[in-house]
Amino acid sequence: MPVVLVEKQTPQITLLTLNRPERRNALTIELMSELTAAIEEAGADPKQRILILRGAGKAFCTGLDLQEAVKVEPHETAETVARTLLALAQTRLVTIATVHGAAVAGGAGIMSACDFVIAAERTKIGYPEVRRGLVAGLIMTFLRRQLRERDLRELLLASELIEAERAREIGLVNRVVPSAELESEAQKIAASVLQGAPGAITNSKRLMEELWSTSVKEDIDVALRHHLEARESAEAREGIAAYNEKRPPNWTA
Repeated sequence: MPVVLVEKQTPQITLLTLNRPERRNALTIELMSELTAAIEEAGADPKQRILILRGAGKAFCTGLDLQEAVKVEPHETAETVARTLLALAQTRLVTIATVHGAAVAGGAGIMSACDFVIAAERTKIGYPEVRRGLVAGLIMTFLRRQLRERDLRELLLASELIEAERAREIGLVNRVVPSAELESEAQKIAASVLQGAPGAITNSKRLMEELWSTSVKEDIDVALRHHLEARESAEAREGIAAYNEKRPPNWTA
């Protein structure tokens, strides 16, 4: 079974489903590679205009698969994450994330890289990287564009999960709806977007990017250095081991 399911709902809309429900759609190199390929394939189809992203099972995505992370070189995982986020951020398609259950760490990063985010009520969202000895550097590329500094510091430094409604209040989420309405709400947004001229939509996305003093690509390159520095540290080794062994980390001063 593919770890990313691809469904062309209409000639203009593609639905991508993260399909590792047994691991709460934790991100592996295989999943991220398939997701990137699916995004690029949809973007290459001139008829396609909308990309809807969802997760199978009980959660949208709980972040990097830390069982795999201890088995591969840190740079391989980091560079795969960077490519996936860039594919989402730079596609000409309008991207809509529909999140439920939990969107955590890299999963919340994928959500944050989309144009629209719809969250089911009671969804938990957050960036607990520092509790694993990691730095949410790649994700910060998007968060700094979306959040006030105080909210950004609270999310990343206190690293607590927040409810979907709180995420909407601070600008991390567009809309919060009952779980049963996630799909229909995504279709409403897609229908609104499709009323706009394709070229105007693409140019509007491009202009939003150009109006920033630095591009997403430049920010990702800087963030990747910080991400790797943390990922290769003793703190990261201890934090990931503690998570996998289901024990508190033993931080040393």
